[in-house]
Amino acid sequence: MMESFYLSQIDGVYVIALSIFIGIEVIKNVPAVLHTPLMSGANAISGIIVIGGIIQLLTTPLSNIPATIIASLAVVIGIINVSGGFFVTHRMLAMFSKPKKK
Repeated sequence: MMESFYLSQIDGVYVIALSIFIGIEVIKNVPAVLHTPLMSGANAISGIIVIGGIIQLLTTPLSNIPATIIASLAVVIGIINVSGGFFVTHRMLAMFSKPKKK
């Protein structure tokens, strides 16, 4: 019978560190033309994180304080990222609109 595969805590740290380095390298090498599609993709990912954090908060008992804190931070940071992305996208689209005549 197959045993379940669990990552140890140090494996989790390695995954996070490598994800950060890979993310920095990918974003650093993106041409300026592709930043708008990447921003919309980042908004979608942040929206998924917000939904996942809310689901985690709804299903985790309050006695599990670390999970509650991490899920709360995910929701708050995700909402900040989504709202900031929409604000920047709105400003970018306003640059391309024709000025209104009085």
